[in-house]
Amino acid sequence: DQGLRFAIREGKHTIGAGTISEIIK
Repeated sequence: DQGLRFAIREGKHTIGAGTISEIIK
């Protein structure tokens, strides 16, 4: 979960951030 949270937090410049956001929504 920590890695996921970090990815979301740094999603602005992380590849696949859009996908993560879609999953959250």
